[in-house]
Amino acid sequence: MFRGIDEVDWASLEHAYGSAADVPELLRGLASPLPHERETALDGMYGAVHHQGDVYDSTLASIPFLFALAGHAGLPDRGGIVELLASIGGSGDGDAFGETTGGGEDGEHGPGRDGGGPGTVDSGNDNRVMARAAVRSGAAVFVDLVTDGDPEVRRAAPSALVRFHGEPPRALALLSERLRDEQEDGVRLALVEALGLFARLHGGSGAPAVDCLVSLCGPPHDPGLRLAALGQLASCALDRLPADLVPTVVALLHTRSQRIRPSREPVRTSSDTLIGSLRRIRPADEEGAQLLRTLHKALGARTADRIALLEGQLSCRTTADRCNAVWMSAGLFREWRGAYEEPVALIGEQLGSDEVRLRCAAVSVLEFLFTLAAPAADRLATLVESRTDSRGRGSATLHRPLKALARCGDARAVPALAEVLRGPSVPNETGYTIGFLGAAAAPLAPLLRERLAEVPLGSVDTYDRAAPLLSGLATLRHSAAVPDVLRLLHGTPRELRLRDALVKALAGTLAAFGPGAREAVPTLRGLLTGGNAVAAADALRSVEGDVEAVLPVLLGALGPERDAGSRRAAAEALGRTGPAAAPALPALRRLTGSGDVWERTAAACALWDIAGDPEPVLPVFREAWRNPYTRGTVTACLVRMDDAGAPVHDLIRTELTSPRRHRARSGGHGSHDVLDDERLLRDCRTVLRSG
Repeated sequence: MFRGIDEVDWASLEHAYGSAADVPELLRGLASPLPHERETALDGMYGAVHHQGDVYDSTLASIPFLFALAGHAGLPDRGGIVELLASIGGSGDGDAFGETTGGGEDGEHGPGRDGGGPGTVDSGNDNRVMARAAVRSGAAVFVDLVTDGDPEVRRAAPSALVRFHGEPPRALALLSERLRDEQEDGVRLALVEALGLFARLHGGSGAPAVDCLVSLCGPPHDPGLRLAALGQLASCALDRLPADLVPTVVALLHTRSQRIRPSREPVRTSSDTLIGSLRRIRPADEEGAQLLRTLHKALGARTADRIALLEGQLSCRTTADRCNAVWMSAGLFREWRGAYEEPVALIGEQLGSDEVRLRCAAVSVLEFLFTLAAPAADRLATLVESRTDSRGRGSATLHRPLKALARCGDARAVPALAEVLRGPSVPNETGYTIGFLGAAAAPLAPLLRERLAEVPLGSVDTYDRAAPLLSGLATLRHSAAVPDVLRLLHGTPRELRLRDALVKALAGTLAAFGPGAREAVPTLRGLLTGGNAVAAADALRSVEGDVEAVLPVLLGALGPERDAGSRRAAAEALGRTGPAAAPALPALRRLTGSGDVWERTAAACALWDIAGDPEPVLPVFREAWRNPYTRGTVTACLVRMDDAGAPVHDLIRTELTSPRRHRARSGGHGSHDVLDDERLLRDCRTVLRSG
């Protein structure tokens, strides 16, 4: 298996974390007789040699040894090695439904998005092309592995065979043959998935695979196989699906649930690795989850069908089916817009289940829905009032049902949040969560102030403890807390970790207090010459209204020697200043030509708020609309512009007809994507009503 491995100069090669000198040890670990060593080695291969799908020179050098391991009969866990080979060979090709990976429009993303992990190297297209060629050249191995004695290998091999074998007709014939002879249910499902992949990859020449899938959708095949065939058919030939798809799927799901057998796979102790963690959180019915995930993903924008399907799943007797439905709903809610009151209410019903796994799933989904979780608010409130968290333990912390209830703006969260604020320690997210309750959270302001007064001045966690409390106080505009804010401003050591971020947060809180923070004016004036001058100037304008004092500071921050973030913050502060900031107009007009989309957009918004002239603003907005992360800022300004924004209202109308959430993307999501999209839709409707 490892002939020639020591002849490779691994130390001269690289992976995600630098020198690849450790790769031989990882490769040998894949053949270890100990399960935890094999798992750790596979985790290391994904974590370093194939980090986030990248292909390095060490990845290429590993391919021959991975093939030798995959073809070594009797070696345990070879299924994972086959999957690794398929992933390496298919890097950059997108997922099984033909999606491709890549950056956002114009390569511009929202703040905080990170393109890779530690030591990420751009391995370039050449490495990917060579990896694909190398895996293709060894694809004959996959022909043998389709009939391997290990079911896990047979489960992994079919999709690799379809992707890389150079003779598609032979691959299709082998899949059809194996479907007739294969006895293991899991392997049969993998063969069906490979048929769908074949049809997607080969277009018109994939018609025989489509016909095969159609034949598998009806009796006498078992319900699981029929569900798999329907899911694959939805991904490659929607027109061949039965007209009564949803009732058919729900009936099959019920039948399958009644026949399902306990897993025969041995229970194994997983190592402390990412792969081990994923094994531990697998759904109770992983096969059922995969079947429904495939179908939901293939149906895509057909939200009415998907909602009906979810409602059918959520009516199933077994908790595993209902749990799968809850997790399926997460993908639907995050990616597509729709009328979700009924499925959300049904998810709320799951909070009354005795099954911990089901309750945890329901809370996890409701937590990221924010206002869309309102139909489940009564169930959330019951859970919160019982002081039983989603894991079944009594708790006075900010447990997830409480967070979900507060995020949907329900005032019943206030007493429980008060209890949290009186507790021995305040979870960091508490202050941020309070902001979603609006005026209903006013009784919490004195408690927030008390906890802010306890924050130490020079601790390593001063910022982490203070920032959420400041956010809550700012939202509630509780100016009685000014002395406590000033205590932190005056007493925080200059060498404190994140001191600049803390000062910025403190200044922002004073700005939110407005005239009620006049006591802070001398302190803010003293900050006008420091690194937080823009934040101090913005706060001083809000508190005292002295535009003449702050205008030179904000104008200076627009200079070319300043970074784009500072210029953007200054432009936003000038926009809040209004017509009195007219001396900034020439500089702001220059910034509308910036290479940074955020800076361009902020400058354009400020131009409107200061001069009320749409001519230089609307072209910037039309261009910025291409970036989904700036649409919220553009739309908020269009709300202020009223009829003056009419020339770009076509963008708003198009947005409102789009079924897809504006930040939906393949391969990831943000925790506030649903909230941001709902706010965008609200502002879009306001724009058209006012215009």
